[in-house]
Amino acid sequence: MKKAIFPGTFDPFTIGHLSIVERGLSLVDEIVVAIGINPNKQTYFSLEQRVEMITRLFEHNPCVTVQSYTDLTVDFAQKVGANFILRGIRSINDFENEKNIADINRQIAGIETFVLFTEPEYSHISSTIVRELLSYGKDVSGFVPTNLYQNIRQEK
Repeated sequence: MKKAIFPGTFDPFTIGHLSIVERGLSLVDEIVVAIGINPNKQTYFSLEQRVEMITRLFEHNPCVTVQSYTDLTVDFAQKVGANFILRGIRSINDFENEKNIADINRQIAGIETFVLFTEPEYSHISSTIVRELLSYGKDVSGFVPTNLYQNIRQEK
């Protein structure tokens, strides 16, 4: 069985992240969306809120689970039994950095990395901009998956 982790902050406002997980399922049988937040960085949502929202996005897909982590990515991958890391990039400039990280992960832990481009129609959407629009009460439903947008509106 092929299992991957999709590590990072997985911003619930970035529909491109959702697209990467959905396309990643064509490469592996199961994905753990691994949520990590830098404790020194201020974020719009707490780690717990982020995990809860993202869990709701995938609640009807038994092939996707959501967990928070604080370990090194490769350590967490091994801990959950993942044999692949799924990464998303927005541009060719990101690719070189991801390739270097993939090489290190392969050497350190023997874990392969799948790098997927964010679909072009989503690559320009900045989660920071979407959050700012939301804070001003603007309609961001065109940028956010519909079910998440409805959940956010109900919480406010």
